Amino acid sequence: MAANNRRMSGKKGAQVGSGGKRRRSLEGKGPTPPAEMRKGHAKQRAAAAKARRAQGRSQQRRGAGRSTSELVVGRNPVVEALREGVPASTLYVQQFIDNDERVREALQLAAERGGINLMEAPRPELDRMTNGLNHQGLVLQVPPYEYAHPEDLLDAAAEEGEDPLVVALDGVTDPRNLGAVVRSVSAFGGHGVVVPERRSAGMTAGAWKTSAGTAARTPVARATNLTRTLEAYKKAGLTVVGLAADGEVELGDLEALEGPVAIVVGSEGKGLSRLVGETCDFRVRIPMPGGAESLNAGVAAGIVLYETARRRG
Repeated sequence: MAANNRRMSGKKGAQVGSGGKRRRSLEGKGPTPPAEMRKGHAKQRAAAAKARRAQGRSQQRRGAGRSTSELVVGRNPVVEALREGVPASTLYVQQFIDNDERVREALQLAAERGGINLMEAPRPELDRMTNGLNHQGLVLQVPPYEYAHPEDLLDAAAEEGEDPLVVALDGVTDPRNLGAVVRSVSAFGGHGVVVPERRSAGMTAGAWKTSAGTAARTPVARATNLTRTLEAYKKAGLTVVGLAADGEVELGDLEALEGPVAIVVGSEGKGLSRLVGETCDFRVRIPMPGGAESLNAGVAAGIVLYETARRRG
């Protein structure tokens, strides 16, 4: 009898008193998850949105040395940007566009350069992308600029066995002036340009165009605080020279240009800010016999860079 009971207990199938259910289906599913974990619940959607915002802030901190992407809009601006070698990731072309010479040239330049995606898009989509600007059927996406760190400029000079020559811009907000300074730094053997994160021009498509392609080989660094960056440069052995219309030293008398130097250029209207001016070792004026009150940042930087290169031989 006992053996018979053992044989019956080994049978597969439902157990007595199970209501015809197998053991696994009788097991509970555990406690009810909190609302934040239940798919479709309002609290779950709110928690997901909060997580996305936190991730975005984290990415912004990690990408502090990166600018945002930019759109160049319109047939002439797009063609000019492609001619000047402005970096681009995507060329958007309107469907059923009126194919004139500028459109054909834009397509040809993008194809010749390589690495530029060609995307056809309906007009409403381009209108949405450009916030209703007159894009004329052509939109060029410029990828975010990868800014260097201010210390990278000193490292570049050390690798070349040269005294650092850096230009810092204080309150210069015109991208064309930034592009002109980059071009002058490249022409006269400088090691890069420093701009503050706030209240300053960035490396936009306009700055790239004015640099005439030199931005591809001359780094632009972004400083969280320009005054602290200049103080760090001083500790590294650089002489900080600020340009000012009422400077105590005339450019031709400044022997410090022959050694490691950071040249600071202020805005055309306000000049150097107070804290930056106080950080400078010398405040230098450019003699102007013609009586002009000031020069724009691009011209002023070019003059001082030429004088520095002449002195260094």
